[in-house]
Amino acid sequence: MNTKQHMTEEAIIETAKLGDFCAQCKLDILVGSKDDDITFKSVLVNRPGLLLAGFEDYFSNARVQVIGNAEYYYLASLQPSEKKKALTKLFVQRIPCVIYSRSIKPTQIEIDIAKQYGIPVLLSDMTTTWLMQEISAYLDDLLAPTEMVHGSLLDINGIGVLLTGSSGMGKSETAIELINRGHRIIADDAVVVKKVRNDLVGRAPEKIKHFIEVRGLGIIDIKSMYGVGAVLDSEDIDLVIHLDKDANLEDYDRLGSMDNTCEILGESRPQINVPVLPGRNLAVIVEVATRNFQLKQQGHDALEELRKRTNLK
Repeated sequence: MNTKQHMTEEAIIETAKLGDFCAQCKLDILVGSKDDDITFKSVLVNRPGLLLAGFEDYFSNARVQVIGNAEYYYLASLQPSEKKKALTKLFVQRIPCVIYSRSIKPTQIEIDIAKQYGIPVLLSDMTTTWLMQEISAYLDDLLAPTEMVHGSLLDINGIGVLLTGSSGMGKSETAIELINRGHRIIADDAVVVKKVRNDLVGRAPEKIKHFIEVRGLGIIDIKSMYGVGAVLDSEDIDLVIHLDKDANLEDYDRLGSMDNTCEILGESRPQINVPVLPGRNLAVIVEVATRNFQLKQQGHDALEELRKRTNLK
């Protein structure tokens, strides 16, 4: 998707191509061109019934506007001059766009006013409720705070695991072995992380999606080599596993009682620190660490079980 992102004092603003927006949300363009830029400033979607009826207080022109049956039949009940006045109140606001749901076809008056003010008019066959949910989900992702993280993101038994560590640590080689063991990769080397509400969603930059660089072998196309079952487009980050080559073993908790966390975009995620030692199979260690994390999530803690059996403190 061709987008530009920058920050204002109030919110993130995204500028996308109208054609990209419509392709993502299954919309048809009635007024506007697919190469036009459309600017989004809010994740909220609005139905402009109150504004059309004359109540202009609290109207936010930053929101995408959706017209459903209620708004359409209200406009149809007006005389042409009243209808034009009501629509002008809406389009003069310089809103991002107007979307008609339920395959509603706007009248020529609506089309002419939209063209006059340069506001895109889009069509959808979805119900109004489903359309607003679809647009909100798109905007949640598009306007989410974003950070680029150095690491590899994999899906291991349904858990989103972010492998971190300094360059040359063996993250890519570990990822390759995990793929061989049936797990799936989302991104290698660079992970684009978006904070969507309280979720941290990771994906690969589009240009290097599904590629891994392995020292001595070069660039590997995972999707072509292993098939579509070995890759995912995105995944929530549930666990961070940090590979530490310069580990001082005396600093490591042998019983696993320490609770480490990693903060990304203001959200904390559990972190497991793994020392990188000669002869260690990192892929197996990562897999076991993930399975143990799953067990803890389900309420089973091996350390607590051992303490019960041995009276260990």
